[in-house]
Amino acid sequence: MKLGIVGSGKIVHDFLTTAAKIEDLELTAISTTKRSQHIAADLAKQYGIKEVFADNDQLCHDDNVDTVYVAVPNSLHYEVVKKAIAAGKNVICEKPYVETVAQAKELKQLADKNNVIIVEAITNIHLPNYKAIKRQVAEIAPIHIISLNYTQYSSRYDNFLQGKIAPVFDPAKDGGTLMDLNIYNIHLCVGLFGKPEKVQYYPVMQKQIDTSGILNLVYPDKQAVLIAAKDSYTTPRSFIEGEKGTIYFDGSTGVIANFTVEHKDGDNSEFNFNEFDHRMASEFTDFVKIIDSHDVQKANELYNHSIAVMTVLAKAKESVSNQ
Repeated sequence: MKLGIVGSGKIVHDFLTTAAKIEDLELTAISTTKRSQHIAADLAKQYGIKEVFADNDQLCHDDNVDTVYVAVPNSLHYEVVKKAIAAGKNVICEKPYVETVAQAKELKQLADKNNVIIVEAITNIHLPNYKAIKRQVAEIAPIHIISLNYTQYSSRYDNFLQGKIAPVFDPAKDGGTLMDLNIYNIHLCVGLFGKPEKVQYYPVMQKQIDTSGILNLVYPDKQAVLIAAKDSYTTPRSFIEGEKGTIYFDGSTGVIANFTVEHKDGDNSEFNFNEFDHRMASEFTDFVKIIDSHDVQKANELYNHSIAVMTVLAKAKESVSNQ
């Protein structure tokens, strides 16, 4: 994979710290705004990126780029992804995919027409620990209660309170805790248990944005409570509770650093199957394999999962307006 990166924010910095560990990945270009071009230049020098652009169109038409990683504010995803696909590039788009299901379907049709791959970058469903939990769920089934918690006091929250609004706290840029943190919980829950029958979101609103919130997902035989907060502090713990035992883990639902299976008979076991220390390495390892082999079937499976998650997000937003 010859990767061009659009964006120079925190997630790009984070990704670049582990990019060298991903086999068959070549960093060929980075594009950002003219205002941030010095940041891109510094990143290119530090991580050996060959080209620096201040124009996304130039990157999308660079013959040395076959895949574009879109890591810009949420509200810009659709526009940048569409340009990249139209230029014949594969696309890895940061979560959340795009703003609406209709946009996602349009982009998928365009990708199919141009014979390119499009995938959503979301860490947890690519982690070996997630895949192991999916297998272990059968041991404690039937499942009745799921409680997933991604609380992380935001480094930008204090500035937000002072009126300095970053994109993740900007309603005009599709920000908020539902889209930034609770989306990890949704991906995890939908990946394990499928789409729910009912969705209800109860946000804590400040300055017209949800700084924390509780999302309820209702299934025929189970209830899921998905908690996320950027305005609170705790060490979160998540639970999957069944009649024969419980699976639980501490920390981010985007990382799942390890997990414990606690059986009703008292047999407890702790597991960690993750191959990499960095949470983004597994997903990009998967993306390289999918794109380099042009594995349309796997890409379609991921797309269908993303659509299911986007449907939950849409119902969550709708439920707030109906309260």
